[in-house]
Formats: sequence, C-alpha cells, structure tokens
Amino acid sequence: MNGRVRNHLIRFARHQVGTTSYLNLVQEAELGLNLEISHEKSRLNELLAELSESEYWAGRPILSCLVKVEGSKGQGDNFYKMCERLGLGEWRTLKQDPEFLKTLRRECRAFWQDEQNYQQFAQRSE
Repeated sequence: MNGRVRNHLIRFARHQVGTTSYLNLVQEAELGLNLEISHEKSRLNELLAELSESEYWAGRPILSCLVKVEGSKGQGDNFYKMCERLGLGEWRTLKQDPEFLKTLRRECRAFWQDEQNYQQFAQRSE
C-alpha cells in the first residue's frame, strides 16, 4: 500500500496542480479504505506519516504535503507534529506560518518534476 500511495503522489506532484484530498487519494491509488471508519482513516494517516518520514530521511521532499485534510486550509495537526518530529520546528509555529506549507509543496513539485530526480528515485525497491 505504501508503494501505491508513494507512486500516486509522485505522479500527482509531476502532473497535477494544487492538492489532493484523502478521498481522492484512497480512490485514485485504489487503497480500498473506508474513511468513514475511524481506524481505517487512522491507518491512512499512519501510512502518510511513515511515507513522509522515510522520504525525508532519504533526502527527498515530504510527499504528504500534497494531501489536504478535508475542511481545513491545508494540513491537520498530525502533519505539523510529524514535521516537528523531523526537526523542522515547533508544530504550532509551523502551523501558523503560511509560507511553510507553500514552500514544502513548491519544493516537492520541483523535486519530482526534475527528470533526473524522477529517473533516479521514483522507482525504489522495498
């Protein structure tokens, strides 16, 4: 499932503008999760956090910055708390900084739209 989410978000970064929603991610990556069930939505949150942490520690952008939480301006608290765990700053401060999320998204798109990065990092074995 991690691979499907990762591949979908990389394609999204390369070819789409804006953000995607949890629901679109579940449908388009064919994850088979029901977001009405709290533990399945929690599983998606965990999966996005694991993926983002793994990408970050490998020197690549945080892919989950492209997934918008429904009904919010951008990301939920869990996203910012993950960024704090990664050492990017205190989560409440990051959440209040309108440029933080914009910068993450811009960097993510730029990284994955670079053909050399895409060729080198898009397909990885796990």
